[in-house]
Amino acid sequence: QVRMVESGGGLVQAGGSLRLSCAASGSIFSINTMGWYRQAPGKQRELVATITRGGSTMYADSVKGRFTISKNNALNVVFLQMNSLKPEDTAVYYCYARRPQGDAWGQGTQVTVSS
Repeated sequence: QVRMVESGGGLVQAGGSLRLSCAASGSIFSINTMGWYRQAPGKQRELVATITRGGSTMYADSVKGRFTISKNNALNVVFLQMNSLKPEDTAVYYCYARRPQGDAWGQGTQVTVSS
């Protein structure tokens, strides 16, 4: 099994920045891709960004140019640097890891952007 633990959420004013972290532990050797989803109140969970084992990244159109996903392989940590935050970025952010055995999810961290 893989355990995912997020940190770094909080309250920030519009235009500000936050950095989310997600530490993976357990059977991490089988992870192909890691990434972040978010879910705002009353909305479906949406993909924010992903990063593959080889380092290839993908972003949702709504965050391109503002968010950056990266990872530290030695520490098994994935980061989401969020700049120029907007009120519409307010959501619970979930870290996930994709494996052949099935996806692993973190518990979520709240990000609130005030206008």
